[in-house]
Amino acid sequence: MKKPIVDQNKCDGCGTCIALCPGSFKWNERAKAAGIFPPVEDNDMLETARLACPTEAIVLEDVKD
Repeated sequence: MKKPIVDQNKCDGCGTCIALCPGSFKWNERAKAAGIFPPVEDNDMLETARLACPTEAIVLEDVKD
């Protein structure tokens, strides 16, 4: 399982990750994305969101099941 983490200094609030994985990312109080743990989407979808992030703000941390 992967834990989605969003670097708040890099995130520009475009919402791509939320559109791709609405069960694993949400808006925070600063109108930026934040990871949800445990994520709803599988690791492949989380990787898709990570790669789609235009500012490379997403890190996927390994977590033991």
